[in-house]
Amino acid sequence: MSLKKFLGNWIVKNLLLGGLMVAAVLIVVGLYLRIATQHNKEITVPDFSNLTYAQAVDGASLIGVRVQISDSVYVRKARRGVVLSQNPEPGAHVKKGRRIFLTVNASSPMKVTMPDVRKITLRQAKTELSANNLTLGRIIYVHDISSNRVLAQLYRGLAVRPGTKLNAGSAIDLRVSTNGSEFAWMPDVVGQKYQRAVDLVQENYMNIGTLQFDKSVRTYADSLSAVVYSQSPGPSEGPFALGSNASLYLTLDRSKSNGR
Repeated sequence: MSLKKFLGNWIVKNLLLGGLMVAAVLIVVGLYLRIATQHNKEITVPDFSNLTYAQAVDGASLIGVRVQISDSVYVRKARRGVVLSQNPEPGAHVKKGRRIFLTVNASSPMKVTMPDVRKITLRQAKTELSANNLTLGRIIYVHDISSNRVLAQLYRGLAVRPGTKLNAGSAIDLRVSTNGSEFAWMPDVVGQKYQRAVDLVQENYMNIGTLQFDKSVRTYADSLSAVVYSQSPGPSEGPFALGSNASLYLTLDRSKSNGR
């Protein structure tokens, strides 16, 4: 059969026409999806920290993304109503229309209940305070027959009773017993993030005297990511009296801490 006669067959014609129509549909759909999803076009997520929610909405609309409040916390040292952190983080690459989730600073502090951390160990007390959205302030060591037991819980220098309502994040000072046989040694916290460094100092029976951030740390979110690049006393220095002060210096520039 000749090619002309073959192509002139109505069955072949219908098959070829159907194939062309399917190919055309696939091409059109492919083009639509590329346009609709902004194929290969990404947007760099800006830094919304320290902006109000309204400012974040305006900024997001200008570049083609959306923002949504996913959580609110209360940070005493931050301005009320501003963005504290975000997900995805600044600098991430996303598609147009992506939703950016924000954590904002509440306009008023949440109230929490003071637990009873007396008669338990310092480590247990710290865990209990954290579970109740409170923070460990200063550790005040006093001589006693027992050792490493919380004798009193204080808020702003005064004894605070269990069940008292306090602002979330309030610092609680603890009076802790020592029989005089223990001493403190400074741990090595260079390269550690802010909160972990503070935890290590406190776990080694010392207090934070100075906490200094360099110019790279501009926001509350920055402080959480900052690492220690210098400390005083130095690692393993001691022995010191329990409750001695330590100074920590923090940065976002990890090269300052030799990449640790």
